[in-house]
Amino acid sequence: MIPNPPSNVDRSKPTAYLGLDLGGTKIEVAALDGEGRFLLRERCDTPQGDYAATVEAIAALVAAADGQLGCRLPLGAAIPGSVSPVSGLIRNANSTVLNGRPLLQDLQRRLDRPVRLHNDANCLAISEAIDGAGQGARVVFAVILGTGSGAGIAIDSADWLGCNAVAGEWGHNPLPWPRLPSAWRELPGPRCWCGLQGCIETWLSGPGFVADHFARIGQTRGQQRSAKELIAAMRAGDRAARASFIRYADRLARALAQVINLLDPDVIVLGGGMSNVAELYDEVPRRWGAWVFSDTVRTRLLPAQHGDSSGVRGAAWLWRDQLRSAAPSSPPSPPA
Repeated sequence: MIPNPPSNVDRSKPTAYLGLDLGGTKIEVAALDGEGRFLLRERCDTPQGDYAATVEAIAALVAAADGQLGCRLPLGAAIPGSVSPVSGLIRNANSTVLNGRPLLQDLQRRLDRPVRLHNDANCLAISEAIDGAGQGARVVFAVILGTGSGAGIAIDSADWLGCNAVAGEWGHNPLPWPRLPSAWRELPGPRCWCGLQGCIETWLSGPGFVADHFARIGQTRGQQRSAKELIAAMRAGDRAARASFIRYADRLARALAQVINLLDPDVIVLGGGMSNVAELYDEVPRRWGAWVFSDTVRTRLLPAQHGDSSGVRGAAWLWRDQLRSAAPSSPPSPPA
């Protein structure tokens, strides 16, 4: 159970919300006013493979935010994993240095304040449901297509975790309706870091897109290009890159059609680096109807309105309901 803000959290100050996004390469802290405007944003590199250094990097960013705000606020944090409801330890993080660690307890102790930790995809869903691409929609399914592939669910602008706290763990299900011709090479599928094989993440992450392309053309690792470079090549007329994009869009359409069949969301929001591929927003809805068990598909597929800020924004909003009822109504003005 997360405690109420203690006396060292200053609630006499105007409404503000403090969030942190712990990523594989960067850590970002930000504060929002009551209207969702940034009061501050600071970033640092994520220490690689060092849990203790990661906690200290977070502490330094939060201390700097306290100084700029002139007050101490509870912290909401987006992480690439989740807190086990049984052990309280981090699990399922693709930043594997976090797994098995008591990150929530360590941060509360180190920062001397209450902390709420949520999966980064859940924070994306919260952010986009409150004031982003899914604003006004009752059910939002938010997908991160980046270094990994994850998802989160927001219902009535609040995250939905489920009784096992795994709702939205989309990326570690098998790719649905695998294509049988050997040219697509979808069975048994690539080995996933989670220990299984053929997970959606292995196909739809940025590295998965790149790996599929170069496996098809037989190019060596040293010659490989990034996902961004492959999309640029596709737009320049590279036929192999175009074929790889079509396979990617087809797989994404199948994976999201399964979500529509199960959850039937109003909006599906895409975040992460692959969400910047504009062609997906035409190609995927054009294809997913073949697998949706309905005579029409009204679900909208949209890019995250707040881009890579959605994680830290959603993290900040984790304290929104409690602090909004406890603080004065006039928000501070954002810095010039």
